[in-house]
Amino acid sequence: MSLTDYRTIGTSGLRVSPLALGAMTFDDGSWGSSPETSFGILDRYLDAGGNFVDTANMYNAGASEQTLGQYFTARPGRRDRMVLATKFAGSMDAADPNSGGAGRKAIRGQLDASLRRLNTDYIDLYWMHQWDRHTPIEETLSTLDELVRAGKVNAIGLSNTPAWWVAQAVTTARLRGWESVAALQVEYSLLARTVEGETFGAARHFGLGVTPWSPLASGALSGKYSRTRTSVQGSGRAAYAGVHLNESTFTLLDTLEKIAGDLGTTVAATALAWVRQRPEVTSTLIGARTPEQLEANLASIDVVLTTEQIRELDGLTAPSLDYPHAVADSMVGFQQGNTTINGLSAEAFVRRG
Repeated sequence: MSLTDYRTIGTSGLRVSPLALGAMTFDDGSWGSSPETSFGILDRYLDAGGNFVDTANMYNAGASEQTLGQYFTARPGRRDRMVLATKFAGSMDAADPNSGGAGRKAIRGQLDASLRRLNTDYIDLYWMHQWDRHTPIEETLSTLDELVRAGKVNAIGLSNTPAWWVAQAVTTARLRGWESVAALQVEYSLLARTVEGETFGAARHFGLGVTPWSPLASGALSGKYSRTRTSVQGSGRAAYAGVHLNESTFTLLDTLEKIAGDLGTTVAATALAWVRQRPEVTSTLIGARTPEQLEANLASIDVVLTTEQIRELDGLTAPSLDYPHAVADSMVGFQQGNTTINGLSAEAFVRRG
């Protein structure tokens, strides 16, 4: 596989690379990458054939979008060859209740501000960054439909949103003849797998693309940490990685290291390959604060795990899904006995009591 093995994302016609470049680290250099370093990272990713870049209005208080806008000015012609994604819903003014959320006033204002910072007149994929409990779903969806019809947005997506709301949004949009949801952006890694229940089920049923964020669990699976090394000096996300560092994670890291050694690659590349090879995943978000981090993450595109290796990793972090999954799985035999339906046989169901 390579970055040029493009695939359409969900129900849209947008062709994207299997690895997407996350721009959350782009800023003035005080925390993440300076504009100069960010330009180099973008050049390397795009020159390698990557075309999917993801940011958000609130990343570094707008500095991420501004850096991308400066890049488009410095590199004429790059913008139209890129599938550019950004997000709305995050407040940019803590004192103004209408500066964030998914209401009509907020969406329109946030999009106009993003377009100015990005130095572009359209967004390819516009994500709702997080679920807004206070706004009617019809207001959010009709506003996004208007933006698509106006040519300011090409496709829409949802991030950090309950599966029941996703299902309601897709159904409402399709029944109303509005622009439908194309894709989901979700937290997903070997250490965060609960989306395999309801959210992946919704994605499969409605044909939605899936773009995982934090596939290395905030760096916990980057290879920087081990049983003997639980802190890394100078790591900007060390506090986020620390919550994952326990005995079960160390066991997983031991296995990742063994598999990486067998494949002649790194722990990070192995963990990223596991995410990329999930059937629901369209494009995996990778981040990079330095060119070296980018190269390490891009190397994962060459890693292909065997069925046995995937099964071994699956078993170490199998999620405990909410009701009714456990009950439904245990009662398959109750529905169909020992017969085979649609090519699938059921395990025998044993009643108790």
